[in-house]
Amino acid sequence: MSKLCQISNSGDDDGNGDGGEDDGPSSPSCFDYILHFLTLFWKILFAFIPPTDIANGYLCFVVSICGIGMVTALIGDVASHFGCTLGVKDAVTAICFVALGTSLPDTFASKVAAIQDKTADASIGNVTGSNAVNVFLGIGVAWTMAAIYHESHGRAFEVEAGTLAFSVTLFLSGALIAVFLIMYRRKKSIGGELGGPSPQKYIHSAIFFSLWLIYLIMSTLEAYEVIQGF
Repeated sequence: MSKLCQISNSGDDDGNGDGGEDDGPSSPSCFDYILHFLTLFWKILFAFIPPTDIANGYLCFVVSICGIGMVTALIGDVASHFGCTLGVKDAVTAICFVALGTSLPDTFASKVAAIQDKTADASIGNVTGSNAVNVFLGIGVAWTMAAIYHESHGRAFEVEAGTLAFSVTLFLSGALIAVFLIMYRRKKSIGGELGGPSPQKYIHSAIFFSLWLIYLIMSTLEAYEVIQGF
């Protein structure tokens, strides 16, 4: 995990692109040490995953998928019990604690991709790709297995929509605003989807963060029937 925050320094930083001295990776910061000890348990746990040299990597893939499934189930159960203890509804627990816990690794991965790559393709592609897997694969496989199980027992598998319509509509609205803002940032005065001049990059970062806060607040208010959804 600490490697996620390390930035390799090349000679290009000093303007010596061809023969500059290679300073190597920077020394770990205090934050790197904190992350290391916080993630030490998971590092030891996933150290038992077989290397890709065994069975052409298939064994590594299967064990990794099983590990991800167990961790996901653990996060879901812990979040559910936490919400039950505090009296928080499942819908609010899902969009706050579960979503935050599953998205933090993607956040660090996007950060590394943004630092190491010349373009923002890998960073932004990781965001959209990870969410696509969570929605289409995560929900699709689980619901397919549940539908097959209930059908084999002569029952119909039904899932109540609840606050899904309101949350999805609100999320899609925020996503459209984010896409338009990313396209706007491609103008020459800014230079790309990430970074750019100081005033613009801080303002746009605040807009993206505000979109998430608005979604969180509005969905929570609708779940507790403070505002009327649809």
